[in-house]
Amino acid sequence: MAGTMIEGAGRGPVVCFGELLLRLSPPAGTPLSRTHDLDLAVGGAEANVAIALANLGVPTRMVSAVPDNPLGHRALAALGEAGVERAFVKQAAGRMGAYFFEPPSGPIAGRVTYDRADSAFVKTTPADLDFAEALEGASLLHLSGITPALGEHGVALAEAAVSAAKEASVPVCFDGNYRANLWDAWDSDPRAILSHLVEHATILIGNHRDISLLLGRTFSGEGPDRRREAAEAAFDRFPTLKVIASTARHMESGTANGLAARIDLRDTHWQTDEIRIAPIVDRIGTGDAFAAGVLLRWLEGGSAQEMAETGLALAVMKHGIPGDSIAVTRDDLENFNLGGSDVRR
Repeated sequence: MAGTMIEGAGRGPVVCFGELLLRLSPPAGTPLSRTHDLDLAVGGAEANVAIALANLGVPTRMVSAVPDNPLGHRALAALGEAGVERAFVKQAAGRMGAYFFEPPSGPIAGRVTYDRADSAFVKTTPADLDFAEALEGASLLHLSGITPALGEHGVALAEAAVSAAKEASVPVCFDGNYRANLWDAWDSDPRAILSHLVEHATILIGNHRDISLLLGRTFSGEGPDRRREAAEAAFDRFPTLKVIASTARHMESGTANGLAARIDLRDTHWQTDEIRIAPIVDRIGTGDAFAAGVLLRWLEGGSAQEMAETGLALAVMKHGIPGDSIAVTRDDLENFNLGGSDVRR
C-alpha cells in the first residue's frame, strides 16, 4: 500500500556518526597475498550515507575521529569533496582504520580483512566528541551497529550518541549492519546491546534476520506475509519505531544479483519488484546507498512506496560504481530508470 506520509521529518542537517575507513583493494581476480597494487577509497558505513545525501542536496554533518596525518587528511578531503560538514570530526592520536577488500571474480567470492585496531576512532571516548553541539538543529541522527560491535568503547560511543539525540529530541535512524566477526572478537551480548540502541530509533534499517536477533525469535523471509510478521513484532517491541526498511538479495553469482526493497510502517507497507543487476562492478556500500535513498524520501515526507523505490534505485546504481560510496546528483537519481539503461542524450 502506498501513499501514507511520514510525520516528523525535518529540514536540519542529517548527523552521521561512525568510523571513517580507508578501503584498499587489489585488482579483481588477484588475491591480496599476491598483489602489487592497491586501489584506495574512503568509506565507512555512516560516512557513505553522509556522502550520498550531501550529493543529493541534503545538508549533512559527520561526527567521527581521524588521525592528524596524511591518511586522516585524505578521509577529511573525501567528506569535503561531497560537501559534508566536517567541524565535528576530531583529529586525534592513533592510526587510520582500514580494511582490505578482495573483489569477487567469477565463482570466487569477495573477502574483507579488517585492519582497524588502535585507530583514532577506537581510542575516542564520548567525552572527546561534542554530540550535543553536533545535534543542534539536526533533523536526524544516523548510526549503525558497526560502532557498538567494535567493543565496549564502541558501545559507550553509540549509547552517548543516541542519548544526546534523545535529549535534543532528534529522531534516530539505526542501521543494523550486523558484523559477526567484530562481535565475535570480544565477550559481547549483541542482542542486549543492539536492542537497547533500537529502543531509541524512529527508523530501523534491517531485515527479518536483524529482527530475529533483536527479539530472540526466528522469522522467515519467505514471502511478504512472513516479512510483515517480523515487522509487526518489531513494532510491538519498540514503541518509538515508525519505519523499517529492508532489502532482499537473490544471489545468482558474485557478479549477478537480484535485489528488491521493502518499507514497513505501522499501518501499511510497500515492497518493490526484484531488479536483476548484472554485471556488478562493486557491491560494497550498496546497503548504505539504500539507506540514503530511504532517508532522502523520509526527510521529504514521502510515502512507503517512494522510500522503497528511491532506496532501491540508489542501491542498484551503487552496484555500478566503484568505491565505498555513491555520489550522484538529484538529477541523476530522478532520471534513473530501474527497468533498464540507455545512453542519455
